[in-house]
Amino acid sequence: MRDKTKMIHGGISKDERTGAVSIPIYQVSTFEQESAGQHRGYEYSRTGNPTRHALERLIADLESGEDGFAFASGMAAITTVMMLMDAGDHILLTDDVYGGSYRLMSKVLNRFRLHHSFVDTSMPSEVEKAITKDTKALFIETPTNPLLKITDIEQMARIAKKHGLLLIVDNTFASPYWQRPLELGADIVLHSATKYIGGHSDVVAGLVVVKDSGIAEKLHFIQNSTGGILGPQDAWLLMRGMKTLALRMEAIENNSTRIADYLEEHPKVSAVHYPGLKSHPGHNTAKGQASGYGGMLSFDVGTEEAADRLISKLNYFTLAESLGAVESLVSVPAKMTHASIPAARRRELGITDGLIRLSVGIEDGDDLIEDLAQALE
Repeated sequence: MRDKTKMIHGGISKDERTGAVSIPIYQVSTFEQESAGQHRGYEYSRTGNPTRHALERLIADLESGEDGFAFASGMAAITTVMMLMDAGDHILLTDDVYGGSYRLMSKVLNRFRLHHSFVDTSMPSEVEKAITKDTKALFIETPTNPLLKITDIEQMARIAKKHGLLLIVDNTFASPYWQRPLELGADIVLHSATKYIGGHSDVVAGLVVVKDSGIAEKLHFIQNSTGGILGPQDAWLLMRGMKTLALRMEAIENNSTRIADYLEEHPKVSAVHYPGLKSHPGHNTAKGQASGYGGMLSFDVGTEEAADRLISKLNYFTLAESLGAVESLVSVPAKMTHASIPAARRRELGITDGLIRLSVGIEDGDDLIEDLAQALE
């Protein structure tokens, strides 16, 4: 089954009992049992729900995994994965990581003696040097948020296997249409499904897929114990969004490539970060491990004042957090998505006050370029 067909017919694509071509929304908390302890596959919706189960089977198919899990948010998904670790364990993370992931590790999980270090995972030698006797997992984003750095997933998989580590990949920016980390050697892949998978700015959700049944069993135990599950209404919305994921990603990438090319030539833009550009240092790696470059890009206009002026003049880019929707969004990471990262650390990473992040939508590309042109002027 090819990718576009899998978006429609993967997982549990219809209700076998009624023939409904859209999985019903099972808005129910509990299920009648035939006798005490004997149920028909479902007993309580925190443990399992038919609508959520259909979504979990679909994302497992799309990511070429063994089992999928749906959560109330991307951060709930990451937190549950981190609960696979024990107190005293150490985790290595990509340095240019989403601000929420940085906050979780440095302000919450550190209180439970879950240690962490941030490292430039685009440089394998740096990763090797950062591994300690207590390191248990390697958590990478590729492409990263917001600088679009690229990490070689296969190389990280080799390092992880050599040192007996779990390789966890945040695949939010690429989506399973462009990139499938489990096929490249990762153990766990996760998404903020709020973004491209949902695709319409109308649901908050997280997804996790694993390729090992043992890890799957542990994750389900933690998910059921802690309860951060996705409700059936939101699960249904995600499945509806996933049916058009391929079409949306292709339209979004077409617009993104044109915009990146335009911005790279503009005299008021000092830098453009987009892996589809040949000038991007991770271009060849991205080309080798993904079938597309996605719809996220960032560019630098030099100062906070210039960034504020530009975003105030835009008409078709909505100033908002989040990304991956049909409408184009714009943000200033230093003030928004990455404000929780200390200013000194942002400067080290290259997240300047003049950095602007675009989540390109499916509008007419000419309109988007003309909008950027008038705002830059």
